[in-house]
Amino acid sequence: MRLHDIAHARTGDKGDISNISVIAYDAAHWPLIRDAVTPERVAAHFGTFDAGDVTRYDLPQLQALNFVIRGALTGGVTRSLALDAHGKCLASVLLEMPV
Repeated sequence: MRLHDIAHARTGDKGDISNISVIAYDAAHWPLIRDAVTPERVAAHFGTFDAGDVTRYDLPQLQALNFVIRGALTGGVTRSLALDAHGKCLASVLLEMPV
């Protein structure tokens, strides 16, 4: 299954940093999300930055993970030549991760 089958995401961006929260739809899926969605897998899934650029914060009381990704926006929304460099797009890509 894909992550979007068991979770949704919220995002934000500031400068060259993207912030992605992954939240379980059902508390029963929290252990799977916690174990499967690691900083290493997130970095590998995107394939454009190193795992060292990804910091994960666990929020078990919310059945959620928060990822802070440095260097994710190719210089930031206002500096990038990318067509759509906003963090919101990154959340959609992350939700396609197989779990």
